[in-house]
Amino acid sequence: MSDLPYVWYGLLFTALFLYVFLDGFDLGVGILFPFAPSDESRDLMMNSIAPFWDGNETWLVLSGGGLLAAFPLAYAILMPAFYMPVILMLLGLIFRGVAFEFRFKAEKSRRVWDYAFHFGSIIAAFMQGMILGSYVRGVQVAGRSFAGQPFDWISAYSFMTGVALVFGYALLGSTWLVMKTEGPTQTWARKCASYVLVYVALFLCVVSISMPLMDQRIRTLWFSVPNIYYLLPIPVATVALVLMIWRDLAAGLESRPFLLSLGVFFLGYLGWGISFWPWLVPFAFTFKQAAAAPSSQAFLLAGTVVILPVILAYASYCYYVFRGKVSREGFYH
Repeated sequence: MSDLPYVWYGLLFTALFLYVFLDGFDLGVGILFPFAPSDESRDLMMNSIAPFWDGNETWLVLSGGGLLAAFPLAYAILMPAFYMPVILMLLGLIFRGVAFEFRFKAEKSRRVWDYAFHFGSIIAAFMQGMILGSYVRGVQVAGRSFAGQPFDWISAYSFMTGVALVFGYALLGSTWLVMKTEGPTQTWARKCASYVLVYVALFLCVVSISMPLMDQRIRTLWFSVPNIYYLLPIPVATVALVLMIWRDLAAGLESRPFLLSLGVFFLGYLGWGISFWPWLVPFAFTFKQAAAAPSSQAFLLAGTVVILPVILAYASYCYYVFRGKVSREGFYH
């Protein structure tokens, strides 16, 4: 039973990564949506994510529900701290979903829904980035409760991470379109990917430098000996992947830029996870201290063991069925 907090921490870490991993590219498509060269390109963009976008958000539900069930103390502290950006994020996702469905049916008002889809995607991505930045800065805790103010999540740093994540998702979205489309849409998406890659690289540098400067514990973790030798491959590999994406986009490759972009996100996520291990509420409670009773975690795990493989199997089958290039034919929606 003592291993259950590790199991649940691993599940939540994986679920949150899968959300960023999967929903990131369709949010990125929404971010780029109004800049597409034509209505035909926008149709292709919609169809490229139509089979996946709602299923991708399953992992966000699993992350939030798992945090509540397996680590209730962390949920009770973090939710009041991030209540407003979480609500705004969910409203963005809802607005985006409504716009997605209405656009397929609308004719005269299609442009309105185009922008609704775009702004819903930006709001959702930006709020996720602000939550990340606020988490990095830390939350005020008194005893076992949140002790800060409702607007503590707003800061110059969280604003920067919000913009950074918008560009990061735009990179995923543009490389996804390079892989899934052809012709003018693919050419435009390739140019977008090359453009946003520069900003992604810049923000990666800023975040990588600022996090150790903000907290002595993170600085000691990354730069003490022998840790620096073990952790140095992460930033080195990130730089290598960014350079490979740039080269592959220039060389006209289609699938690898998207896969490499996912690799950049994975390394960034891994670095963030290492920086805050084993803290679930930054520098106040570890995941063990925030864990629910072993009997509760064991009961929840029994259901998760059954449901999780079904979700993974369905998602894998969906991506397999809709592999290949996208078209404008009606069966995509």
